[in-house]
Amino acid sequence: MESVVDKKNPSKQKRWKRIVQSKKFAPYVFVSPFILSFLLLFLYPLLNGVSMSFQSILPGQNSYIGFTNYERILNPTFFRALFNTSVYVLLTTVILVAIPIFLAILLKSSFIKLSSIFRAALFIPALTSVIVAGVVFRLMFGESDTAIANTIIGLLGFDPVQWRYGAVSGMFLMVLLASWRWIGVNIIYFMAGLANIPKELYEVAEIDGAGIFQRFYHITLPLLKPVTLYVTTLTIINGFRMYEESFVFWENSSPGNIGLTIVGYIYQQGFQMNNLGFGSAVGVVLMSIIFMVSIVQLKFFGALKKED
Repeated sequence: MESVVDKKNPSKQKRWKRIVQSKKFAPYVFVSPFILSFLLLFLYPLLNGVSMSFQSILPGQNSYIGFTNYERILNPTFFRALFNTSVYVLLTTVILVAIPIFLAILLKSSFIKLSSIFRAALFIPALTSVIVAGVVFRLMFGESDTAIANTIIGLLGFDPVQWRYGAVSGMFLMVLLASWRWIGVNIIYFMAGLANIPKELYEVAEIDGAGIFQRFYHITLPLLKPVTLYVTTLTIINGFRMYEESFVFWENSSPGNIGLTIVGYIYQQGFQMNNLGFGSAVGVVLMSIIFMVSIVQLKFFGALKKED
């Protein structure tokens, strides 16, 4: 009925045509996919998760219980998961920032020939499935004397190690797997940052008598600050939300919870024990921790300073 009216009212059709073709309307059309995806895939799950954290969710029965779920979070298992995750974040942040910077500078220099081949080789692990990589790592670091890692340390005169049954060795496995997978990606980020540094700065500094370390400290590091900030923030967030590296080694049943992470604890409580309300509360706490750590890290890099 409306279409018939519109056909009989050409002025209304022209008005709608002007609106659609106007410069004010076009930007909303282009950003609408992002807005819709943000509302449906981020904002709604976020608000729903916060609401669930105040509920007791049982099959066919939901009821609000106030802050009871948050009060239950303060338990030894959660603190163990928080400790494991914090140590993992600290180690991976140091490794995945410092080593990629060094390797990116090395690959960018004239000392390395065929650097594109090395770049491709370092990037390939990021394309590997974490499950496949985890299976390979479990075989390499097996408990038997014939496993590759135990064979190597045996040749060096050390006793075989039960890699997946010790807190230190278990953390070493998770950090090693994450570092192996993501070092190549961060190298690409830093090489892109190095490409934007004018060569003239290095030439002038060299003429003034600046050595390699002086050029690195006074030119490379300051101009790589935006990339370093991005990589550090990404590494911290990915570290706190880590789950796969723990799962491929222990499948949510590590001895003494040596491999339990916060996300693993959320999965354990929310899905294995059917306690979605408590799992949501842990998720809200994790989100708050990531937010606070990110603010501190941005403050440390000076990203929150107001420009004059």
